[in-house]
Amino acid sequence: MGKLKDANKKIEETVVGSYKKVEETVVGGYKKVEDKFVDKFLRKDGETIEEAKERVKKEQEDLAKKNEELINGGK
Repeated sequence: MGKLKDANKKIEETVVGSYKKVEETVVGGYKKVEDKFVDKFLRKDGETIEEAKERVKKEQEDLAKKNEELINGGK
């Protein structure tokens, strides 16, 4: 039974390790595309990419709050 447990542990480590590598690659690729999009279309003069992301996030939150107020009749 010990050999089976050891074999399963090795398989688990291989699968989890492979998943982590794929996840890091996909997330890293997404972040690069996101940064390029923000730089090209959303960034204002003198603003860093991170500052532009924060500004857009705040604008979206403010807009969502206004929409929620309109939906609820100003309550």
